[in-house]
Amino acid sequence: MLNIKKYSFILFLTFGNIALSQTATLKGRITCENKPVEFATVGLQGSKYGIQTDTSGMFLIKNIPAGTYKVIVSAIGYDRAVKTILLKENETAVLNFELTANNATLDEVVVSGTMKEVSKLESAVPVEVYTAKFFKANPTCSVFDALQNVNGVRPQINCNICSTGDIHINGLEGPYTMVLIDGMPIVSGLSTVYGLSGIPQSLIERVEIVKGPASTLYGSEAVGGLINIITKKPSNVPLFSADIFGTSWGEMNTDIAGKFNAGKKAQSLIGINYFNYSLPVDNNKDGFTDLTLQNRISVFNKWNFERKDNRVFSLAGRYVYEDRWGGDMRWNKSFRGGDSIYGESIYTKRWEFFGTYQLPVKEKILFQFSANGHDQNSVYGHISYMAQQYIGFGQLTWNKQLKRNDILLGTTYRYTYYDDNTPATATFDTTGNSKNLPSQTHLPGMFVQDEISINANNKLLLGMRYDNNSIHGNIFTPRFNYKWSSQNKKNVVRLSFGNGYRVANVFTEDHAVLTGARKVEFLSDLKPETSWNGNINFVKKIVAKNGTFIGLDATAFYTHFTNKIIANYDTDPNKIIYDNLDGYAISQGVSLNLDIALNNGLKFLLGGTYMNVYSVENNIRTRQMFTENFTGVWNIGYTFKNIGLTVDYTGNVYSPMRLPLLSDTDPRSEYSPWWSIQNIQFTKKFKKGFEIYGGVKNLLNWTPNKGNPFIIARTNDPFDKEVQFNANGQAMATLNNPYGLTFDPTYVYAPNQGARGFLGIRYTFK
Repeated sequence: MLNIKKYSFILFLTFGNIALSQTATLKGRITCENKPVEFATVGLQGSKYGIQTDTSGMFLIKNIPAGTYKVIVSAIGYDRAVKTILLKENETAVLNFELTANNATLDEVVVSGTMKEVSKLESAVPVEVYTAKFFKANPTCSVFDALQNVNGVRPQINCNICSTGDIHINGLEGPYTMVLIDGMPIVSGLSTVYGLSGIPQSLIERVEIVKGPASTLYGSEAVGGLINIITKKPSNVPLFSADIFGTSWGEMNTDIAGKFNAGKKAQSLIGINYFNYSLPVDNNKDGFTDLTLQNRISVFNKWNFERKDNRVFSLAGRYVYEDRWGGDMRWNKSFRGGDSIYGESIYTKRWEFFGTYQLPVKEKILFQFSANGHDQNSVYGHISYMAQQYIGFGQLTWNKQLKRNDILLGTTYRYTYYDDNTPATATFDTTGNSKNLPSQTHLPGMFVQDEISINANNKLLLGMRYDNNSIHGNIFTPRFNYKWSSQNKKNVVRLSFGNGYRVANVFTEDHAVLTGARKVEFLSDLKPETSWNGNINFVKKIVAKNGTFIGLDATAFYTHFTNKIIANYDTDPNKIIYDNLDGYAISQGVSLNLDIALNNGLKFLLGGTYMNVYSVENNIRTRQMFTENFTGVWNIGYTFKNIGLTVDYTGNVYSPMRLPLLSDTDPRSEYSPWWSIQNIQFTKKFKKGFEIYGGVKNLLNWTPNKGNPFIIARTNDPFDKEVQFNANGQAMATLNNPYGLTFDPTYVYAPNQGARGFLGIRYTFK
């Protein structure tokens, strides 16, 4: 009996060794541009076999049954790679992969959080990055419209007639958002409303978004966050490209870009954007245009110069001219400024110049500068608004890297000249006569930032800024950021705490004060707003063995305001009353972004933000006007590679927001309904650089007049000639004015433009 057991054991070992000897081994190295890719996932499709690469990019998989396999390699920051291999018995096969970096989704280089180039994963400040590829999924005629599919960011239309607007971040209005071009604060003040149009999208490399105060580095206006539009380097653009599309509403948009060399050490790129819409439409039958008519041209030119030791020297400029109008369908330019046929007509001329020069010294010292001028000639019915604004900006920064400290020192100066024909720039002499007095603001400042690498997984960033405003005096803005990351960089936690401030100029920021429908009243001299902000950000990257990628980015945010300037539409329907809040205001919420790429090529970008924005004064809590509690966005794409066809389904959804009513009997709803704008696009690629794309925008044909008797109050009497007022100045209900209303276009939350088809063509010559 013992011998039988003995022989059985020997036979088991023998056949076991034979079985084991029939397996194979697979090894190899994963690289990108000859550099190792660590923590890449290597898996055999349809099996349980898989492993991650080590710090040298090497992998080794043992005991694989002989056979033919598809080997899939996935790594954060790179395109997925697939190879087929036949593994033979007792063989050690070698299979190497050279990956391609994928900046569209994963590990981009960012500059906005710390004012210097760093890996997005290494940045202590959470920065969201959206590339040109993202915006191509829903082509638009302006950067303003393009941001509609970014989570927590909402382009807000402020006027039903002239369609001007601003950008909201996490429920905070446009004046709290700073817009930069290549890091320069040239889109501000008047251009916050009018300057986001006409930036040629063919020249945009990426858009970086920082949510929360960034005043420590960027000063006033960066209270709610910043949007940094990074333009392409001349070396990274094709020799010539064109993107032209039109819609069934008659809109035509043209983007043309090209580059050329000027000698051996200078490269230049030039971009031209032209947009035209000249077909009045009145689908909601109120007698007014549904969409503002526009004729706009923008020219952009950028130069890069090669210097010794790769020192930076770049110059760029842009010129924009725009003629837009909206109003009564019968309006033409002969009625401009009159009181018979109502129209809002705006002529805008704008120029911008900016650049970066690295000093020819051993230390990394950069001088950045910008200048811009904005000339606006506009009329709102019979009320004119003529304004000029000039801004000059200079900044000198020194970046010094020590053993564990990355120090950034900077000094800045900003000069703002503003003049208009409103009370904002008027004063009175001793005889009581009004006299024009343009506003001139000097804003010198300095800042320091220290990024401390505690170890490979922990980083601390400390910063402080001091500004001396020539009107409001000294202003301090500190900030604190901490980042922890796991060893494989697939889990990142960021904590942020900081201070922001804003000096307001209502007439350059709030279009509603210019419509002439309501009078503007200031209860006191406006003081600078101050905010304290804290947020926590968690990022997780998951790469499955089958090649599926899941990226999660979650943030909880909280901002506390003092001295907040609030436009009061409620107290008097004929006025907009401005004053610093005698209390406090809160903006708080959570947001979640999901980036999912399945191994079959289907991609999802999903986002949602829940927020609660309100003010408290005299123990009374009031929800902020024009602010939703929830916003959701999505971008779903799939490419049929065998026929070169890509399908993109994009959209957004918004919860109700509070809207301004004119009286207790105003028949319009106090809150907007849930609403959504959805789009679908088909893109077909051809050889030799051609693409054709087309689809439908606003698939649901959603417009804000649905469920409302009207949107603009009293379009039949825009000059209030038939409105009767009581002794208190309030409109009275009469036979031809049963609700006691006055003309008012401020009730607006969504575009009036319904469903429309679009068709476009792209051509690239490299």
